[in-house]
Amino acid sequence: MSTLLVVGGSGFIGRGVCRFAVRDDHEVRSVSRSGRPDVDDAWVDAVSWTSADLFSPNAWRDRLDGVDAVVHAVGAITETPTEGVTFERVNGDAAVLTALEAERAGADAFVFLSAAAKPPGVRNAYLTAKRRAEAAIVDLDLDTVSLRPGPVYGEGQPHIPDVADRVLRFAASAPPIASRLGESRPLSVDTVARATYRAALNPDERLLDVSDIRDLAG
Repeated sequence: MSTLLVVGGSGFIGRGVCRFAVRDDHEVRSVSRSGRPDVDDAWVDAVSWTSADLFSPNAWRDRLDGVDAVVHAVGAITETPTEGVTFERVNGDAAVLTALEAERAGADAFVFLSAAAKPPGVRNAYLTAKRRAEAAIVDLDLDTVSLRPGPVYGEGQPHIPDVADRVLRFAASAPPIASRLGESRPLSVDTVARATYRAALNPDERLLDVSDIRDLAG
C-alpha cells in the first residue's frame, strides 16, 4: 500500500481523492487550512488531518515523511486580495511551493489539479497561474501529472449555485451537448477525484485532458 498526502483534502475534489484512497486501504494524510471537514462519513476517521497554512511549510513539512505521492487539490475561483487570496498566489505559487517540498522530501509523484479553461467572468489570471505552475513542476525530480478538467459538478459544489450545478449535470448527461463542449465538457466530482487518485498511484502521463480524465476514471 502507498502513503498519499492530499493537499486540500478537505475540499470539494480533495475529499473524493481521500475517500477513494481510504477505500483501497492506503495511508492517507491531508493538509489544508480548514483541517478535518465536517462530514459524518466513516472514511473521514481514517485520514490524518492537519490544519496549516501552505505558505508556512515548517508547520506541515513533517506530513511529507515517507509519502509516496502528493496530490495538490487547492485552488481558488474567486479572489479576496485583502486576505492574500489571489489567483497568482493560490492557483500558482501554492502548487509550486508544494511540489518543491514534495521533491525535497523524496516523494515519487506529484499530481496537480489544473483546469482546461477559466470560468466565465473570471480573470485570465485564474488560468495563467495554473499554466505557470504546470510549467514550473514539469522538470522536477519526481513524476508529475497535471490534470485539466472542465467544469466540475456534484453534491457539495461550493463555487457555483445549485441551478448552475444542475445545468452542468444535464449537459454532461446529454451526449450531443457534451461532445460539442470539448474541453469545456462538465465532469462529475467523482470522475475527477477517481482519475486524480489513479494518477497518483500510476503517474504514467504528464498531462491529462478531459478525455484522458474520463478514460482514466473508467
